[in-house]
Amino acid sequence: MAGVKATGLEELKALQGQQVGPSEWRTITQEDINEFAKLSGDDQWIHVDVERAKTESPFGTTIAHGNLTLSAIDGLRMELMELDGFKLAVNYGWNKVRFPAPVPAGSNIRATAELVEVEDVGGGWVQIVVRFTVEVEGSEKPCCVADSVGRLLPD
Repeated sequence: MAGVKATGLEELKALQGQQVGPSEWRTITQEDINEFAKLSGDDQWIHVDVERAKTESPFGTTIAHGNLTLSAIDGLRMELMELDGFKLAVNYGWNKVRFPAPVPAGSNIRATAELVEVEDVGGGWVQIVVRFTVEVEGSEKPCCVADSVGRLLPD
């Protein structure tokens, strides 16, 4: 179930500036990190070598890849916003992306969202920018702040 639902362009525009969420917590396991390392080819020890990370990492444990955290937003966003009245929605990319704090293996993350911009970009398409802030349970700093850019084709 989404935090908010917008049907059509006018309801979507009405959400601009509102914070939505947070989503439910999601645990990032060592297995998730290992699978992401295998998929991405990024097997740096700080992510996958549990024993070495205990002694050599400033975090005392392995941490998730920043891009794993960024990718997790796609699942978390489904709990935050539901859009109806559009034929198609596509990922157009990311604007500013930052990783202010690590995600230690075994920790929980959740996200909030804010619709920052809605713009007609021609050809019937509307572009939206949604700022996602992802937090780690128990951490003072967010682990990821990223502006998602999407394109929507209204019905």
